[in-house]
Amino acid sequence: MPEMHFQIQWPDGTQETCYSPSLVIKDYFEPGTLYDLVDFVERSRTALNIASDRVRAKYGSPCGLALGQLRQIETRAAKYQALESPKVNVLEFLE
Repeated sequence: MPEMHFQIQWPDGTQETCYSPSLVIKDYFEPGTLYDLVDFVERSRTALNIASDRVRAKYGSPCGLALGQLRQIETRAAKYQALESPKVNVLEFLE
């Protein structure tokens, strides 16, 4: 499967490189776009679950890396929920 990484910037300005085992992430994010925090988490959840399901279909078990990345995103996002209008910037896809 063609895996990829994508670079994001959290509301506090810190950057993080995220992992997806599938290019499906490109269907949910556009580089250079700011997403409301809740929308970013929902899009990440949908895309990474689809990616994990694709791995399950091909290899017989879900992708632990994709599900771990989702948990990391959800945990990190929880730190910013109290901010007024927190945004996440999807900077680029790294293939």
